Amino acid sequence: MAGAPPQAKPRKNNLNYPYLMHVPLLDLQAQYASLRDEVRFAVERVLDSQRFVLGDEVRKLESSIASYTHSKHAIGCASGSDAVLLALMALDIGAGDEVITTPFTFFATGAAITRLGARPVFVDIDPSSYNLDTSQVADAITDRTKALLPVHLYGQCTEMDFLLELSKHHGIPIVEDAAQAIGATDRGDQAGSMGAIGCFSFYPSKNLGGAGDGGILTTNDDDLAARLRRLRTHGGVTEYEHSEVGINSRLDELQAAVLNVKLPHLDNWSNERARKAAVYDEELLDSTSFELIPPSSREEARHIYHQYVIRTPQHRDALMEHLQQHGVGTKVYYPIPLHRQECFAYLGYKEGEFPESERAARETFALPVYPELTETQQAYVIETVKRFKA
Repeated sequence: MAGAPPQAKPRKNNLNYPYLMHVPLLDLQAQYASLRDEVRFAVERVLDSQRFVLGDEVRKLESSIASYTHSKHAIGCASGSDAVLLALMALDIGAGDEVITTPFTFFATGAAITRLGARPVFVDIDPSSYNLDTSQVADAITDRTKALLPVHLYGQCTEMDFLLELSKHHGIPIVEDAAQAIGATDRGDQAGSMGAIGCFSFYPSKNLGGAGDGGILTTNDDDLAARLRRLRTHGGVTEYEHSEVGINSRLDELQAAVLNVKLPHLDNWSNERARKAAVYDEELLDSTSFELIPPSSREEARHIYHQYVIRTPQHRDALMEHLQQHGVGTKVYYPIPLHRQECFAYLGYKEGEFPESERAARETFALPVYPELTETQQAYVIETVKRFKA
């Protein structure tokens, strides 16, 4: 059809558009196309070396991530989930201990605490940022609290000043779950550099994503760094000498090689996400026939928009269905808060105990915001949202 963009399909829909466009929630193929030759060369270099675990590529990535996050040390591991687990292990979290965190997060956050025999203690979220409501944390601290575990959700840091004060006052370390927030800042400080340990994920869908699972930990503490390096290799001082029992969580060379190619592009990609988020903010605010609340962004923070999550208090499911029918990818992050998960029923939390987390689970969902999203695609998403009839 004349004038239709390359993504268009030459058939009409019930919005009277001349075409139906497919706009995925995330398009990793578009990113790969721009880096194909570099990535393939890096992978072939690893294959030619036949060195696949904790080699030069991993050391290069660790050095680069430490520099990028303004941290003294970075320690590669097998996944973001393992990063949280290793961080808690390095802090000697175990049976009978309590770790304060949010119920509105990916499952791995709570799972790492539970796997060590400790108890997740949930605190509700701030309804604007969807991050931990730091004003409620002090009341949750007991003599069994051994760590604070804020999650920098969707690419924006939790407000850290008050948590850092609590940490210092009570002598309780902070583990930052920064899996979605590499490059985000809070008052100029990089995500992952403010607490005792920062945890990052390189899952393919992340702002800095590999070709499979991968993760990294950051710390400014020499002793914690040394212990994390042991813990990721079965607790070994050397290959056959073990000072403690760790796990097998080594970052492989292939993932590190891919990430080394991508890291120099990260800031540009995150800036492009933020630019697209600003377009959504401007075009969607007060322009729909129903209530739609864009994500908030704190002035003193850098939001890297891992996800662009909107809130529709009354019409979330219907709006999502409308978008999906017209080719726009959407997803709910997260439909079931941790305190309502069956496996955490033993904690004794009841429905209604964390109302903001439950409300966010009912009312929010993500729109496409990846760097390669074209102006035409984004305009289509915006127009499709505007045409929804509540």
